[in-house]
Amino acid sequence: MEFRVLELFSGIGGMHYAFKYAQLPGEVVAALDVNTVANAVYAHNYKGTNVKTRNIQSLTEKEVAKLKANMLLMSPPCQPHTRQGLQRDVEDKRSCALSHLCSLIPQCESLQYVLMENVKGFEGSQARNQFIEALEKAGFYWREFILTPTQFNVPNTRHRYYCIARREKDFHFEAGKIWEQMPGKSIDSTHLPMAKISAITEPDAPLETLVPDDVLTKRVLVMDIVHPDQSRSMCFTKGYTHYTEGTGSVYTPLSKEESHNIFEAVKEIDIDSNNTTCEAQERRLELLRQVKLRYFTPREVARLMSFPEDFEFPTETTNRQKYRLLGNSINVRVVGELLKCLTIT
Repeated sequence: MEFRVLELFSGIGGMHYAFKYAQLPGEVVAALDVNTVANAVYAHNYKGTNVKTRNIQSLTEKEVAKLKANMLLMSPPCQPHTRQGLQRDVEDKRSCALSHLCSLIPQCESLQYVLMENVKGFEGSQARNQFIEALEKAGFYWREFILTPTQFNVPNTRHRYYCIARREKDFHFEAGKIWEQMPGKSIDSTHLPMAKISAITEPDAPLETLVPDDVLTKRVLVMDIVHPDQSRSMCFTKGYTHYTEGTGSVYTPLSKEESHNIFEAVKEIDIDSNNTTCEAQERRLELLRQVKLRYFTPREVARLMSFPEDFEFPTETTNRQKYRLLGNSINVRVVGELLKCLTIT
């Protein structure tokens, strides 16, 4: 079968890269998103794809039929379901697009395959129930997952909800549960060693990636610090570099032992209540500078999210935009493996 993919909430094209990763025959016939900056990045990397700046709520059954789309890939807004948000679920206006799709899917007879990604927590939402009802009304078989890239030997934690669905044939693995691992032998990578962070770092990161002195002074204790020989990193969000806590890890080229010794010396200064002089504080800052803490570059974050090396941003894209776009994107490898699972007969 030749797959004709309709990619919604397409962002910077993560689903397109996942489709390419899965090596499935076919093409992305259209990609829709309201974010013009994201669309510019998508079009820059996939010049032949029909990238449209569109509100998803304006999509009609006639358009889907005209495109002859038989696969729907989407990553709807996660803000209505995040732990940091208000969790207003279907009452959040950002859920309206998914609600529209739930009414549209049963009307689209050409659709045979669906993959949807969202934040962990979506599985307990009214929006999820609405989505599953739409799939069942349309005659789809479906399965749900909570997966993270570390299960695929990618040194980054990013737990996400996934649902895969298809019309003509049920899946060969159990329904009625949320899978927290890939079923059976859908992937063959579990025997491979986890990559070390040093494998994805750039040798000459720009000076502007260094953590600023004021952040070092006030926030270093809440930072998640990763060393070259480690095989882990936190989930990167759109607030990376703008907010310190819970938005992603920072990197030091030093070993864990070397940085530990420096932080112990900093503790000695902090413990000594007499060390409040400008001289003591300057000594403290000088020690912290020796750790050489820096933010991961956009290229490194892209690698941790399994984007290929030929992915790039247009020259006019600012670093802040790059981090925001990557933080809103998907892990290419995880979705690619799920696409294999979705289409395997």
